[in-house]
Formats: sequence, C-alpha cells, structure tokens
Amino acid sequence: MEKCIFCAIINGLKPANILYQNDKIIAFDDLTPKAPQHKLIIPKKHIATVNDILPQDEEIIYNMINTARILAVKLNIDKSGYRILINCNQGGGQVIFHLHLHLLGGWKTDCKI
Repeated sequence: MEKCIFCAIINGLKPANILYQNDKIIAFDDLTPKAPQHKLIIPKKHIATVNDILPQDEEIIYNMINTARILAVKLNIDKSGYRILINCNQGGGQVIFHLHLHLLGGWKTDCKI
C-alpha cells in the first residue's frame, strides 16, 4: 500500500522500535501509548481491517495473538494482566487502515481504558 505508515515500517522506510518479528508479523512500540506498556502487532501482509481477513490468513492471526502472549511474558505483564484490542473501521476507533493488534498493560492498579 502506497501511503500506509505500517507498510513503510515493514519495508524499513519509516523508523520504529521493533520488539519482535518473524516472516508473518512485526511488533513495535506505539508512538502514542495509552498504557504503560502499549505495543502494536501487525501482519506483514497488508490487510486493511478485520472485515478483510480471509480464511488463508488464519496463520497470520494466530501469529499476532501468540506474539502478544510472548511480549506479555517478555514485558512482565503476563501475570498482572493485559489487554489485546483490534479496532475495526472508523466507527470502531481504527485510525490506520492496516490491521493491527494493540497490546496494553502495565497498570499498577486497575485498567484505565
């Protein structure tokens, strides 16, 4: 996608603090965090929204959720708790139209979102 910021990150054209990647996904810090730990996990394949996921994307979706679990352990938020969130379309809060999963956690008390 020509103007997709996440595709630019995947292709090394825009900087990001990359925390994890494999052949299917990439994970990095959110630039406008809404939690003490706020990471984004995106597929390397451009998928605009949840509505655009195809049956053959099953492995990508598994990789996204499994990466959230791996990062939660690495960030030491697996025991205290964390949230994974995917927004869909503008009315659902999606701002960048490249599928992405938010990993949020690290609150000292109750979740603030």
